[in-house]
Amino acid sequence: MSKFTEKMVYDYADKLLIGLTPEENKQVLDEFDVIDKKCDIVNSIPNIGKVEPMTHCLDDFEAELREDIVEDSVPIEELLSNCEKVSNREVELPKVVG
Repeated sequence: MSKFTEKMVYDYADKLLIGLTPEENKQVLDEFDVIDKKCDIVNSIPNIGKVEPMTHCLDDFEAELREDIVEDSVPIEELLSNCEKVSNREVELPKVVG
């Protein structure tokens, strides 16, 4: 994999509408350099490509799913009876912006 360059960081920042100063660009490049070195360490582990990805950090993890039971819900008219202002099954709220 090719290393990130100053031009690449500026291009990505422009696409994300982020203005970077030269100092910020250097900081991003330094951070990517650290990340690249960590990835190189992981990739240097023998037979790392043969390791199967984990689905959970604990080996004995078992998800117990509850039974999906259909239950009756509260009628909408009863719920709307608690509201001060209602219009066509919709709750009217006071304007909070502008």
